[in-house]
Amino acid sequence: METVKKDLRTTLQERLTGQTALVGIGNVDLGDDGFGVRLAEALAAGGLADVLVTHTVPENHIVTLAQAGFDDVVFLDAVNVGAEPGSVVFLDSGELKNQFPQVSTHKFALGTLARLIEAEGPTRVWLLGIQPASLRQGASLSEPVETALEILKVLLPETLNHRQRMPVEVECRVS
Repeated sequence: METVKKDLRTTLQERLTGQTALVGIGNVDLGDDGFGVRLAEALAAGGLADVLVTHTVPENHIVTLAQAGFDDVVFLDAVNVGAEPGSVVFLDSGELKNQFPQVSTHKFALGTLARLIEAEGPTRVWLLGIQPASLRQGASLSEPVETALEILKVLLPETLNHRQRMPVEVECRVS
């Protein structure tokens, strides 16, 4: 897999081009594994539309996500990709299914979930993941993961709201 470093904001603006659902996945009792849930909760509390918090059972929401007419579904999850803790990855469904078939820290493979959603129609599935530092029972988010979460709480609404704004032309007349 060729790695190309790009600004995450630019990547999201280029790839998320329509109605987007954000899906928070994780176990908040296992340290950094709670990243996806914590981020989704913060985004929903901030008023961002189309945010779903699935905790450890995203498979229970596959039919809804597949049939809701979203252009894009983005899983938010802690993933072990062998990077530095707090590192963010953005993968398309092909990368998710082929390169990292069991990338999630959960039992149900995200690649399988992506395949099920995409089989229903034109919806594209993505993963916005973070490399965890600790999955220890009872721990809170580690410092690098908390820092990334704070950045993403600002970046995602800015990116998605900017993308969805339509330019408005106004005719002004001076008499």
